[in-house]
Amino acid sequence: MPDHSGQASGDSLAARTADAAEGLSNTRALDVLARLGFAVLGVVHILIGAIAVRIALGGYGEADPAGALDLLAARGPFGPLVMWSCFLGCAGLALWQFSEATLRARHLPRRRDRLSKVVQSGSLSIAYGLFSLTFARYAVGGHADSSESTKDLTAALLKHPLGVPVLVAVGGIVFGIGVHFVVKALRRKFKEELNFGPSKRGRTVSGLGVVGHIAKGIALNLMGLLIVIAALKHDAQESTGLDGSLKALPEHPLGVPALLAIALGLVCYGVFAIIRARYGRM
Repeated sequence: MPDHSGQASGDSLAARTADAAEGLSNTRALDVLARLGFAVLGVVHILIGAIAVRIALGGYGEADPAGALDLLAARGPFGPLVMWSCFLGCAGLALWQFSEATLRARHLPRRRDRLSKVVQSGSLSIAYGLFSLTFARYAVGGHADSSESTKDLTAALLKHPLGVPVLVAVGGIVFGIGVHFVVKALRRKFKEELNFGPSKRGRTVSGLGVVGHIAKGIALNLMGLLIVIAALKHDAQESTGLDGSLKALPEHPLGVPALLAIALGLVCYGVFAIIRARYGRM
């Protein structure tokens, strides 16, 4: 008869190790950092929305994370301190999402739910981790131009034989994430992340969540479409990131009202994220 004792012992050790790692991920310090990360994301979205409003009214600015970080980093002598604090928050949020994808997902009963959790939280972990590095770059005096970075990356990919299909796939993924945000808003799935019941305050927060998630989803849809268009036209100038996609709206009929609606929606999403930082389930 085959001896399964070694395998059982190995499985038991792996389970105990995972339980211990999960216990460490439940520490108060990580909880505080992750909540700080949500608050940072909220502030960034509010600033992007405010810049977009200014653009819609004929002003200037970069309506993307780089533009928001420029404003945060310009806070005089406190700029680097703000940037390092934001770095810690986003890094903590990335680590928390990683633990969600690798440790807590194993407790979900259905395989489909586990896979969905791994993909969703794993993607967010990577995104927040990269965002935290951007804050670190600003903290040491660096700078980033999201539109130019997107164009440069697109141009580099277009020179590769597989560049077009890769860009179409990336654009499709970004567009799909946007659809996910819209569906999440319409189905009120974000309410699972909060501790509010059917109170007046809960209804207000729910309204912010619906408007904010739809606006963020539409903004991502525009970004995804521009990436696909850039790939199909073989023109990197078409891939301009969030800033370029929002600035292109006023060129179309009813574009200014649409830009204002998206801008105000991004502000709503930012407020929702700040509330999520305080009252969200972790």
